[in-house]
Amino acid sequence: MPKNLGKHLSSETEVEAKVIELKPEVFIQALKSMYVARQIDNKAMTLLKQGKAFFHIGVSGHEAIQVASAMNFRPGYDWFYPYYRDWAFVYQLGVTLEELFYSVLGRAECPATGGRQMPAHFGKKELRIITQSSPTGTQYLQAVGTAMGCVRDGTDEVVYVSGGDGSTSEGEFHEALNWASKDKLPVIFVIQNNKYAISVPIYEQTAGASVAKIGQGFYGLDVYEIDGTDFIQSYQTVKKAVERARAGLGPTMIVANVVRLVPHSSSDDHRKYRKPEELEFERLNDPILKMENLLIERGILTKNEIEKFYSEIDNEIEKAIEKAEQKPYASPEAVMRHVYAPEKTRQLNYESTVPSGKPIVMVDAINHALHEEMELNPKMLVYGEDIADPKGGVFTATKGLTVKFGKDRAFNSPLAEASIVGTAIGLAVKGYKPVVEIQFGDYIWPAMMQIRDELAPFRYRSNGNWSAPVVIRVPVGGYIHGGHYHSQNIEGFFAHLPGIFIAYPSNAADAKGLLKTACRIEDPVLFLEHKALYRSPQAMAPEPDENYLLPFGKAQVKKPGKDATIITWGLMVYKSLEAVKIIEQKYGVEIEVIDIRTINPLDKETILNSVRKTSRVLIVHEDTLTAGFGAEISAIIASEAFEYLDAPIKRVAGLDIPGIPYAPTLEEAALPQTEWIVKALDELIRY
Repeated sequence: MPKNLGKHLSSETEVEAKVIELKPEVFIQALKSMYVARQIDNKAMTLLKQGKAFFHIGVSGHEAIQVASAMNFRPGYDWFYPYYRDWAFVYQLGVTLEELFYSVLGRAECPATGGRQMPAHFGKKELRIITQSSPTGTQYLQAVGTAMGCVRDGTDEVVYVSGGDGSTSEGEFHEALNWASKDKLPVIFVIQNNKYAISVPIYEQTAGASVAKIGQGFYGLDVYEIDGTDFIQSYQTVKKAVERARAGLGPTMIVANVVRLVPHSSSDDHRKYRKPEELEFERLNDPILKMENLLIERGILTKNEIEKFYSEIDNEIEKAIEKAEQKPYASPEAVMRHVYAPEKTRQLNYESTVPSGKPIVMVDAINHALHEEMELNPKMLVYGEDIADPKGGVFTATKGLTVKFGKDRAFNSPLAEASIVGTAIGLAVKGYKPVVEIQFGDYIWPAMMQIRDELAPFRYRSNGNWSAPVVIRVPVGGYIHGGHYHSQNIEGFFAHLPGIFIAYPSNAADAKGLLKTACRIEDPVLFLEHKALYRSPQAMAPEPDENYLLPFGKAQVKKPGKDATIITWGLMVYKSLEAVKIIEQKYGVEIEVIDIRTINPLDKETILNSVRKTSRVLIVHEDTLTAGFGAEISAIIASEAFEYLDAPIKRVAGLDIPGIPYAPTLEEAALPQTEWIVKALDELIRY
């Protein structure tokens, strides 16, 4: 084993390790970066006590591994997913003192968030530091996705991702190790093990109290366990890992054992759960103390020179704080900016042609849209569970893509929904257009953290610096005897997530036009496809050509009328039309039926114009009644068109039960039927 490397726990093919002698200036720069990070901890706590800052999470004890890591990467060339303690890492990488204190003080000029996130949520586009969030472990899968992009681009770029030992208890960490290992991706996982997840010790978190030993189970993953307070050992180990990744030999996990010299955060008091003797022992392993002794032993700096050196840095820090304090907070007018991509990114040539081809079923329209868009955009990738040929998806929506475009562009993923969405985010960061499939809406929930806490706020939390225009295709809906776990409607849940567009087409032409648009815009899209409509004759329509794009936020009046309005979407469009025929024959009225087509953005104008004309409204949807999306539409109408109503707004929806039953009699009792709509219309007309 080469000198200065920690315990090597893997036996995979490695690059030759070369122990190098570092120049004095490297040690001096390392000490500066370490001391700057330590002083940020001290100064931030002072600012917090003064009421100028509101939160801080410390780095003290982690500095050596962070600086050593940053020194081995290429800022602006490699890719970085740091975690919330990585103050020393990002400073060494090139984030300035002023910028770090903009973060501490939540100022508008913070390059990471513009004041939108708490301190230590790093990001800087010029350095390729990706926008960071608070959830522990979500960054690992995104790093893997970006590494996938590096391999596809044929570069020798490497991806750094870090986290604490607590984050390794998250399932997404293990999913990330699996994907990176199976594909030999250039990812360096740096786990900074301070042995506590806030107050929970590692022996209560991890089997055998060893993250490194867990890593041994992943074939193709190189694993080291090192003293992360030792700068030289850290530098040499990271250097070897980076060289291995650049050579295309795969990922490395470095478990760096560090000390946590401060509480978890400014909201924590570690004296409640750590003994005084433990804290004293950790202080003896202070990486800055070790670095000072190393420089003195090697004759690089004397103790007096170090003190003078620190004094100069302190002056720099005071100037940075003074400058940061003079900067303004973000204007209140900025609060709604960057929820979505700029409007100009959606200015496409919509509806330039009229659907006039042969009638086609919806699943084939979706398939054709994917073929056309992959032909148009070489950076578009399609993946998910079972989507590759020869199967071509469980509903054949992706049939023929692998044959035509190859396994590198249409491929199967592991059966892990968080992995599918998380890697898609990382690929989108790298400039790809991932169009991924979650096999059933019922199984999207493992990906909810990646969707809710990562994908939806990605642009917003980074103050518009980063975007992730991922398309997630999801088969949804009942009426197929699919039982509890193959029948869910999910639009009500996801409508609550600003930052994601949602499409729910009811026919083949709309499905093709909306999916093609989704593949071209810069916003993430949840594309819902009703399984019962895939091959339904009702949903057949003349096929649009390859130039047909349908805008999001444009409803369609399926049938004009003047006496009442039905607002609906998906399969309920057809049940509503059936019910309308019955009521119109009975009363001689004319009822308008609106297919909203997209949940977000919602075409409020078409809805409100219809309500003002007809004065009576019925909202019909398949999802459960309580908190279904129909409730939001009802609230909009009540707020903006109340004076036009001649009757209370009525709703028809699925029953409030946990799942759709399997037996035909129970399924029919649970989901809206035509006669339910007829009854509601009858009451509405007679009111």
